[in-house]
Amino acid sequence: MGKKSRLKTRAVTAPTDGEVGPRQPCPCGSGRRYKACHGSSDGPGATFVARPFEGIAGEGDLIALREIIAAATSPLLLREGVADGREVQLCSLLPMAAPALSRADGSVWLGLQVQHGFGDPSRDLAAVLLKALDAEPGTGVVGLTDPPGEGPRLQDLLTDVPLSVTVHDGFGYWVADVEDPDGSVAASLETANAAANPSRRLTSVEAAYWTDVGNREHLRWVMPYDEEPLLDALARLHVSGGDVVAEGSRLVGMFRAHGRIVPVWDLPSGTGADVLEEPATRFARDLEAALADDTSLPPAERSARSGLTNRQLTIR
Repeated sequence: MGKKSRLKTRAVTAPTDGEVGPRQPCPCGSGRRYKACHGSSDGPGATFVARPFEGIAGEGDLIALREIIAAATSPLLLREGVADGREVQLCSLLPMAAPALSRADGSVWLGLQVQHGFGDPSRDLAAVLLKALDAEPGTGVVGLTDPPGEGPRLQDLLTDVPLSVTVHDGFGYWVADVEDPDGSVAASLETANAAANPSRRLTSVEAAYWTDVGNREHLRWVMPYDEEPLLDALARLHVSGGDVVAEGSRLVGMFRAHGRIVPVWDLPSGTGADVLEEPATRFARDLEAALADDTSLPPAERSARSGLTNRQLTIR
């Protein structure tokens, strides 16, 4: 094929803005090319949803439990008639990354960090939850082997109230009601607990989590704002020095997860979570003011915005 023909073909097949090219990584996070995953006619079979938890009152916390925090739980308050009074608990991670557990006491535990994914995590979670509620109590692991197809999404099942998150030191909550006379259960948890970095959810703001990763500490904060205005606001605060959340802290980058931006601050070792409460409140207030500023960014702020954009990592 001649050079002009090749250029013509590229011009016709090039993806438009916002579209995923066939040879690009699939945005579902599978690690495969889009054409071999959600862009394939025989792929997972569901359209990729960029912001699957939109409209859920606890969207930020839900994203944090799915992508950031190892060991955390929250009771789920479901709409009338969904669970018939049965207890449902949302868990960041279940044993063996199980999608759900139907327990002997009739309760259901729903896992967020799972191995399967069919394009819309909200629909997947709803399908697993309903399947677990329909199973006999004590069935154990419940999951999906095929795409859920048409059906309700998690938004359709939940009441409109924020999550009440409890962050745990480890995975002891898995077996808190299990007898362990010979200590074998405790021993099996040792490896899992070693991977759960100490974490705390801040109480003064929504969906902000402190974590100690050993040689440093982080603050990771799931923001409830659209990406473009948020980047502008963060750039304004960076230039003015308003993005400091503790002495010696530094905004080092951000994740893009499930349609939301998650700024990440490096914190000096020994900072802890308590000292972040007041600065986080102040930062949230200043961020609101910066978001309300619709004037054009001057050169210094445009440069800061470019730097922030270059330090983004998409994890879902």
